[in-house]
Amino acid sequence: MVTTTHPLVFERQDQGEETARADLYGLLATLLYAPPSQALLDTIASAQSEGDGVLERAWADLVITCKSAEAETVRDEYELLFLGVGKPEVMLYGSYYLSGFLMEKPLAALRTDLSMLGIERVQSVVESEDHIASLCEVMRYLIASDDPMHGNLATQQTFFSDHMQAWVDDLCNALEAHPMTVFYLPVSRLARAYFAVEMQAFDMG
Repeated sequence: MVTTTHPLVFERQDQGEETARADLYGLLATLLYAPPSQALLDTIASAQSEGDGVLERAWADLVITCKSAEAETVRDEYELLFLGVGKPEVMLYGSYYLSGFLMEKPLAALRTDLSMLGIERVQSVVESEDHIASLCEVMRYLIASDDPMHGNLATQQTFFSDHMQAWVDDLCNALEAHPMTVFYLPVSRLARAYFAVEMQAFDMG
């Protein structure tokens, strides 16, 4: 599976809607796959933030948070929340929210669908395919792909509905309820707002 290693920053510029969608999925994948670099934090901090919609306000909150964020502190938070010894404080895997366990039937179903889409897991990636960052990266790939099989809205909607929609709010709830969540609070709120926009758009489509 392709997992993003380069920051894809969502900038509210005069760009195509599909590019903006792909970029925001890429940014969420980057932020949730590993602790962000200081360069990425600074880039987000310098981004434009305007508008009064729920998504725009969530983006503005993340921009403000990044203005004072330090990579070392964010790294400590990431490790505390997601990489703790034993069971992490907050799980980032869909199977956990859907079945209560890791490596269960939801992951098997996901792997089947990824295989049908011709998407293979990169061997160097240790996280299973149902990691939220990997799923966001798959959505970014589907939106950005020139392949008619991948790039059409129906494929994107089916993948999101089958493998993300049922549990992403539960992940955001867990993140926002944890007392040690600081930097990842606006990240979670941005993710929740964006996923809600995606669900609404898919329903209208």
